[in-house]
Amino acid sequence: MSVELKQDGRLAILTLDRQEALNALSFSILREIGDCLDTVATMHGVRALLVTGAGGKAFCAGADIKELRHRSLTDQKRGSELGQAVFSRLDTLPVGSIALINGFAFGGGLELALACTLRIASPTARFGLPEIKLGLIPGYGGTQRLPRLVGEARALDIIMTGRTVSAEEALAIGLVNRIADGDLVEAGCSYAEEFTRYSLPVLEFTRRAVQRGGDLSLQAGLSLEADLSTLAYRTHDAEEGMAAFEEKRPPEFKDA
Repeated sequence: MSVELKQDGRLAILTLDRQEALNALSFSILREIGDCLDTVATMHGVRALLVTGAGGKAFCAGADIKELRHRSLTDQKRGSELGQAVFSRLDTLPVGSIALINGFAFGGGLELALACTLRIASPTARFGLPEIKLGLIPGYGGTQRLPRLVGEARALDIIMTGRTVSAEEALAIGLVNRIADGDLVEAGCSYAEEFTRYSLPVLEFTRRAVQRGGDLSLQAGLSLEADLSTLAYRTHDAEEGMAAFEEKRPPEFKDA
């Protein structure tokens, strides 16, 4: 298996482990990732997902180029749709996800990281969508998610030049949330602890409001926010949170 999934307490950890190919994505690995995400959705007690790559060189160096040659147009379109569908499953998970980018995140690897809720990078991490150098464009969501994250002008600069982005620049433009020295899994666990102690249903409402709202007009987004805010207010966790605030004690959320 080139994809490992394990549960560590309240966290699920998905690791790409194809180090001889810098954790590159074959179509079979994409399907494995999809199966793992389906499993995460059913894991009891899991409150966040960490996604990383084995070894110190790469998070994921992108698609397996050997598989992309000499394919029919129909096969190429189906391959792109497969990658998009697998990565889109991260949006529908009941828990948030954090990409732990420990080296190269190029092409499909960066697209996988972009599909996660949050991103942490090592100081030596490098990012890019270099498909233009092959006469191609990103096909697993890069042209859509990157501009939503860093803005259209920056996204076009990165995609049209195929250049490599450093960890420092990635942090400055909002491509990653944090840079962390040392063990990235440990850093990811600490980051997850900052939000996984809150109500899971309300965290999901938060993700839905921000992510779906970005595709709507301001007025439609405000309407969505009002609906989701009302749903959050109706939870037992909201009542507990407000009661705990008044009573000056920590809340005890029950995810209900």
